[in-house]
Amino acid sequence: MDQTMMNRTLAVDEHHWWYRGRRRVIRAELDRLPLPEDAHVLDAGCGSGRTLVELVDYGREVCGIELNAEAAELARGRGLGEVRIGRLEELPWADSTFDLITCLDVIEHVPDDVAALVELRRVARPGAWLLVTVPAYQALWSHHDEANHHFRRYSRSLLRSSARAAGWQIERVSSFNSLLLAPAAAVRLAQRRMRSQNGATNDLDVGPAWLNDVLERPMALEAGWLARGRTLPVGLSLLAVLRRPQGPVTLVP
Repeated sequence: MDQTMMNRTLAVDEHHWWYRGRRRVIRAELDRLPLPEDAHVLDAGCGSGRTLVELVDYGREVCGIELNAEAAELARGRGLGEVRIGRLEELPWADSTFDLITCLDVIEHVPDDVAALVELRRVARPGAWLLVTVPAYQALWSHHDEANHHFRRYSRSLLRSSARAAGWQIERVSSFNSLLLAPAAAVRLAQRRMRSQNGATNDLDVGPAWLNDVLERPMALEAGWLARGRTLPVGLSLLAVLRRPQGPVTLVP
């Protein structure tokens, strides 16, 4: 991600409807997991550390890792746990350290997502959980993806195959941000035309508080649906709940 886009993201991740809605979805999924009371938790690609605020409810110790030094410093400033600077492909923790890992809209930034998922499995304990979110539908590729230095958007089959190739057991896959898919697709197509005429567009404007509240409501409804163990067939994003097998891991090419 370029520094300008990172600065925009850090400025809005507390209040923007997308980040607020995603936090609801993530909590709905985490609340369903049978985690140990003394769980060690990692947010891989923790940004400003806002997700760490949520994760303290799920474990005794929370850690984060972030490639961007400025974001990592903000995360450390929250005083919630150890935050290191580093890459997903070279995590600075020993084997079998964590009971829960979140990796939220991160692996699309990595050239080799399977290598990153293998490394995440290395630091996960046998039976540990990994919750991954990614952007969906390559057809919705936009300037936002380019500015964020994405390598791909995901289909369900691609996300499943990458997880299996890295030795993860797939427990659950669902779309989310479903109710806004059609209007968002229309906006993306319009933005492509606007960009060709007027240059880049910005997806990270916060807008007025009332609009953020309105846009967050569909994701709040989706979080309630997912909390009951159900799934959504389509959406702007995908989530996967993965588990490290208890026994030996067989990598699937």
